[in-house]
Amino acid sequence: MRFAVAIDGSAESDRALDHAVAMATAAGAALTAVHSVDPDVYDTGGAEPPADRTEYDDRLVVESVDDAERRGERLLDDAVERSNERAAETGIEVDAELLYGDPVRTIPDFATEEGYDGVFVGHRGLSEAHERVLGSVAKGIVERSALPVTVVR
Repeated sequence: MRFAVAIDGSAESDRALDHAVAMATAAGAALTAVHSVDPDVYDTGGAEPPADRTEYDDRLVVESVDDAERRGERLLDDAVERSNERAAETGIEVDAELLYGDPVRTIPDFATEEGYDGVFVGHRGLSEAHERVLGSVAKGIVERSALPVTVVR
């Protein structure tokens, strides 16, 4: 068995990674951390939903492809290092894959094309207003994926 886990640097994706490591360990499965470089816009996040439009604008950052790629590689390196430390005693080794494009499309497409058995993704559980502005990657992956998707909150 092979599982993919979406990584974006959020606390929610960290929880998804922890859960995916536990599930892969229990199943004797291989695990790949995936991050999709989408340089157009990203949300800097926060513990609480933005209070108003100005706060939405402050959290959205437009970046270059190079910056997005460096950030993605750093996120994946950190995720792989943490996961391999947690999974060392079980013999599971986590690898990484950097993808390019909208994560709602690239992550489920990659997992399906490469023969994975399931996808893990974190979900922030933000307000409906926030999701209308930014969308929900977790929701989009669930809707698009032909594979089972485990959403971790």
